[in-house]
Amino acid sequence: MSDNDRNITVPRYGSTATRTQAAIDQGLRSYMLRVYNYMTLGLAITGAAALGVYMLAVSAEPTQYALGANVYLTQFGYALFVSPLKWLVVFAPLAAVFFLSFRVDRMSVAAAQTVFWVYAALVGVSLSTIFLVYTHDSIVRVFFITAATFGALSLYGYTTSRSLSAMGSFLMMGLFGIIIASLVNIFLGSSMLQFIISVVGVLVFAGLTAYDTQRIKEMYFAGDDDVVAGRKAIMGALTLYLDFINLFVMLLQLFGNRNN
Repeated sequence: MSDNDRNITVPRYGSTATRTQAAIDQGLRSYMLRVYNYMTLGLAITGAAALGVYMLAVSAEPTQYALGANVYLTQFGYALFVSPLKWLVVFAPLAAVFFLSFRVDRMSVAAAQTVFWVYAALVGVSLSTIFLVYTHDSIVRVFFITAATFGALSLYGYTTSRSLSAMGSFLMMGLFGIIIASLVNIFLGSSMLQFIISVVGVLVFAGLTAYDTQRIKEMYFAGDDDVVAGRKAIMGALTLYLDFINLFVMLLQLFGNRNN
């Protein structure tokens, strides 16, 4: 082989191949940062909505709407948590996430963002009841545990060279199992079954965090235009947002301290 041939096979610094790979890496980092920023803002909206609704729903003074010992609801709280309106609070987030999932490919990026923010706020309204069930200190503690766990698992999913695709089918089976068991336990009210659901749920959503991060990373394509890339980032943020919220709820059920 001639010297000229050897020079061709090894790209030199500053060559087109090197610059192209560098551009792809930079584009991927920007795309993933966009995903995490959307997810973080969604979580912030959820937290603000949950705390705001709780503060409006609970009265510091005795009212006619007594929820328990030394716990009194305002008229707003009664309408939201006790009246038939509570079913709207329960099912509105589900309707919003289905709407976004099925319509995102026909929406502008701005519209998709708006639906995501609305969905995050609705989830916050439905999660506001955790402040009635668990102590505030334990909610904060479990949130930081969730954040640390999620961060480590997502980082693993992003950096590992091992394909996690084989985990996908098992994790989805576990997810459907959790959903079915949770529906059954609504009627049974078994504390043991709820404990099992929570333990399995932590394992499933921990695995999904790493799996979904890798899948979102693989969705990136340097040739996408701004609209397609924006839609992908929003759907990626929604996926990781759901993993975080569900992991938080499962950990809270296991380690949260309940109010007396």
